Amino acid sequence: MTPTMYGIKNCDTVAKARKWLEARGQAYDFHDYKAVGIDRATLEGWVQEHGWETILNRAGTTFRKLDEADRQDLNADKAIALMLAQPSMIKRPVLDLGDRRLVGFKPEIYEAAIG
Repeated sequence: MTPTMYGIKNCDTVAKARKWLEARGQAYDFHDYKAVGIDRATLEGWVQEHGWETILNRAGTTFRKLDEADRQDLNADKAIALMLAQPSMIKRPVLDLGDRRLVGFKPEIYEAAIG
């Protein structure tokens, strides 16, 4: 299976992850969830696997610009609704390896998972 990287084309972290894969000759598909969107089932699967706290990018500008009411009392359902409405709030990249997903980019984690 060819891995799929989910992210945003102009994100610096996504660019680093893409360069890392390309430097190792690792083929992958790219899904820009800002341009194409993300379906609820995929997002729910990521949240079930990693927890909404990992998938929701609370450090990003999009989340920080939310009204205080939207940032309060977060739970999985509210986090999923926010991420579906504004995919920029999804942590990036998410690399789908088929049997598991890697969230964010750390070269040592990619190395351990892909080799």
